[in-house]
Amino acid sequence: MPILRDVVKFTGKNKDELFTLPRPDEIKEYLDRYIIGQDEAKKTLSVAVYNHYKRINSKESKLLNGVKLEKSNIILLGETGCGKTLLVKTIADLLNVPFYIQDCTKLTSTGYVGGHAEDCLAGLLSNCDDYVAEAETGIVMLDEGDKIAKKNVGSSKKDQSGEGVQQSFLKLLEGAVVDVNVNKPFGDSIQVDTSNILFILSGAFVGLKDIIRKRRGKAKIGFNSANKQENKAENVEQYTTPQDLKSFGLIPEFIGRFPIITNVESLTKDDLVRILVEPENSIIKQYTSLMKLDNVNLTFTIDALDYIATLSSNLGTGARGLRGIIECVMRDVMFEAPKKVAESKNPVTITIDKDYVMEMTAKKFGVDCYQAV
Repeated sequence: MPILRDVVKFTGKNKDELFTLPRPDEIKEYLDRYIIGQDEAKKTLSVAVYNHYKRINSKESKLLNGVKLEKSNIILLGETGCGKTLLVKTIADLLNVPFYIQDCTKLTSTGYVGGHAEDCLAGLLSNCDDYVAEAETGIVMLDEGDKIAKKNVGSSKKDQSGEGVQQSFLKLLEGAVVDVNVNKPFGDSIQVDTSNILFILSGAFVGLKDIIRKRRGKAKIGFNSANKQENKAENVEQYTTPQDLKSFGLIPEFIGRFPIITNVESLTKDDLVRILVEPENSIIKQYTSLMKLDNVNLTFTIDALDYIATLSSNLGTGARGLRGIIECVMRDVMFEAPKKVAESKNPVTITIDKDYVMEMTAKKFGVDCYQAV
């Protein structure tokens, strides 16, 4: 694979510093090294991130002749375990900008007990040792963003746990100078300008697909397995509109601050097999390198990899579940292998086959998990 041209990574510690950005195609090329599939999401994120940081550069370049570029935050939809967090984290690593994941399930409206919108800025500051200028060009991922949707939409009673949280984010998303409590002595706070912070709202948004199908007149009737498989395979979320998100429970003012909407697709079993072995830091490569430190040559048969991918797919855990399955398979191997090497005083070769994977995973997951869903 071609190597990225030399890129001067942005540190953000000098506000007047201009930095060289990788082109959108180079950003995607870098993502391809670590993430399987998701081409449309990669392209959308690559362009959005490139334009965002190009916009920051433009404030000092004086090439816009007075034209003001507005910030474009992003909504990233998709099932759990399909790579949403990994996509964003990998981009942040490439650009060397601070990155923070805010769990939206912990947030409440201002004035109520719980986390508040500004907590994400405190986390961002913490991740760059309180360098304000650096934090002000970082990326915040609002994970589980679907959990702050209004409940009981249409009810006359205001949903404080949903709409209130969305309202509290509006000024942060738009761009404002915010006082952030960093838990220092005497209640000291730090002012952070959010104008150049990129916010990415992510979540599974369970039920959104039904809203989209209904709008498009393609609601599925019946519960036979053919319909279920068709529904699962169809990338319905690519047709998401702001109106769909409003129907889901997001308020218009909140949606309007996320002009870019994209999604990750569900992973197939073949995708999961590729994820196990192809990326530069794939799980199999990690465990192979780990065992190599003990003079153990570890290999997996193709059937074993296929079985692991099938199990993860049937469990509905996506790529995130692969490591848990591998840990289950490898526990006894990692326990016994160092002793075998010590006794033989020579490198040891261990091959993991399908039968061994079945034996080890049956203890934890049960045989029902291997049946097709």
